[in-house]
Amino acid sequence: MTRVRAARSPRRRVRAAALMAAALVAGCAGDATSVLTTSGEVAPGSRLMTASADAGARAPAFSPFSDTPGEPPRREVIAHPTRAEIMTPGAIPEFSIGRADAPVTIIKYMSLTCPYCRRFQAETFPVLKREYIDRGQVRLILREFPIGKASGTATIALRCAPMDKYLALYEKFLQQQSAWVAQEVKADAIFKVAQQVGLTREQFDACLKDEALIGALRDIKDRGRQLGVIGTPNFFVETRLLKTVVGIAELRELIDPLLKGR
Repeated sequence: MTRVRAARSPRRRVRAAALMAAALVAGCAGDATSVLTTSGEVAPGSRLMTASADAGARAPAFSPFSDTPGEPPRREVIAHPTRAEIMTPGAIPEFSIGRADAPVTIIKYMSLTCPYCRRFQAETFPVLKREYIDRGQVRLILREFPIGKASGTATIALRCAPMDKYLALYEKFLQQQSAWVAQEVKADAIFKVAQQVGLTREQFDACLKDEALIGALRDIKDRGRQLGVIGTPNFFVETRLLKTVVGIAELRELIDPLLKGR
């Protein structure tokens, strides 16, 4: 497949840099003004399409695990991924809540610095859990899509904690964003949040140097890009990708017909 890249004017470079800075502070790319994407590795034999309509495809790449943003190629995604492609987990176990055989699965791609992710967890998740997850109708999977180095560092800490502490620590990072989110990584502030679920400083420091863990998290994010994820929060409701913030009303409209169909 041939990919075409348009020449960039100095004005466009300045505007893209401003977008990157704004998204780093917000930690969220759920709207067209703060979408930052890079191209991930494309698996041989995958069905591909080139993203051309995304405003975010024109923004400079930013990896939370790299100090130097690069000039990205056009973002490539799997065209119409199958359910099996969407549900395939990464190299490390992913957090889920709800019955494994629930008739509907929702995957939420999240960044710990994302204010929209915080709002979803505070307002929508409790209702989703009460009305669907606790009744065995929905399984919710959380997948990491860190945006910004602060989010990347906090995500490593999140994955450093035992899986039975994952949800508690996830919610603490969201609830306490004002204490640790900044353009510069505040490792001590991030550790203070992780410490609340029992993580020790030795464990925290060791995880920040764990190349296998960091690589696995990078692969989860790159795979999300391949599936069409452009920021946070993005959701898969079964095979439908929602690149926007959703509330319980929108989720009911999607979940209820699926349940009736089963």
